[in-house]
Amino acid sequence: MNVSTNQSQRPSLSVVIPVYGRGDRLTELISRLDQTAEARGWDRPEVVLIDDCGSADSWPVIRQTASRRPNVVAVQLSRNFGQHNAIMCGFHHTNGEVVVTIDDDLQQDPESIPRMLEELNDKELDLVYGNYASKKHPLGRNLGSSLVNWFYRLIFKMPITVTSFRAMRRPLVSSVLRYDLNFTYLDGLLAWNTTRIGAVVIPHRDRAEGRSGYTLSKLVGLAMNVFTNFSLLPLQLVSFVGITSAALGLSLGAWYTFAALLAKVSVPGYASTIVAVLVLGGLQLFGLGIMGEYLGRLHLNVNRKPQFTVRQILLSDDRSDDRSDDRSDDRTEERCVG
Repeated sequence: MNVSTNQSQRPSLSVVIPVYGRGDRLTELISRLDQTAEARGWDRPEVVLIDDCGSADSWPVIRQTASRRPNVVAVQLSRNFGQHNAIMCGFHHTNGEVVVTIDDDLQQDPESIPRMLEELNDKELDLVYGNYASKKHPLGRNLGSSLVNWFYRLIFKMPITVTSFRAMRRPLVSSVLRYDLNFTYLDGLLAWNTTRIGAVVIPHRDRAEGRSGYTLSKLVGLAMNVFTNFSLLPLQLVSFVGITSAALGLSLGAWYTFAALLAKVSVPGYASTIVAVLVLGGLQLFGLGIMGEYLGRLHLNVNRKPQFTVRQILLSDDRSDDRSDDRSDDRTEERCVG
């Protein structure tokens, strides 16, 4: 697939940027995106900016950015729903045959996009990740990311390191849009729909300012999301532990019965009783906790907790809103004054 198309056709490349911080670097990021496209002879990419309602007020910056550049969609969410949910919202407003997701902090080079698209085309893949030669994240963030990736490989049986820098084809994007539940793990949804996944090694830059919105606790929560939404492994693990404990208990009971018949047990052991009660009680509580996680998520999904809620949408004056009819219509639209 060639990403260059005629102006009369839908944009060939769409870039989704979830904005969590102040958005100070959006102008530079979009400028570098345009320069990269121009150097390759491509049309300007469609840019979809999602205000993820972080700690900073980024909407004025997003609004100003959208008013200065053609072919931009700016979406303000009503609150913070998380990066993966924000990207899913962005997918609903893309038109490109190839969709790229990239962070707003310039730690990922937009100049790496052509390499990712070449990998996508040359190997006829559906999805390509930008993997980092060396990460410039704090230790806690790296540990959390490693945990998420370990769970991902364990569940989906793919030797891939997932990142937030992705390039994917339109049919794959359309396939994940059918998912509208709250507990969203985008990479899991993508892995459900294709195994034609690759990666290229790209540089990872130091963060110029601020801190990542992903703390260790949030990444652990994301890892739990991977486990409980995309696998029955925790329940199977609890079952295995329960069966193993029961087997050991029965074996131990048989041994003590045999020892008692041979008069080899002189004084009943108080410590062993307490240890057995505490261990088995802990295993039972652990099992109930795992089942409670599943039931709680099922309860929230049955109650239709929203995946995201759009507060308002800004469209550049020259952009026609030609999204397909199956995408969300619950939105407020406003034209940017250029």
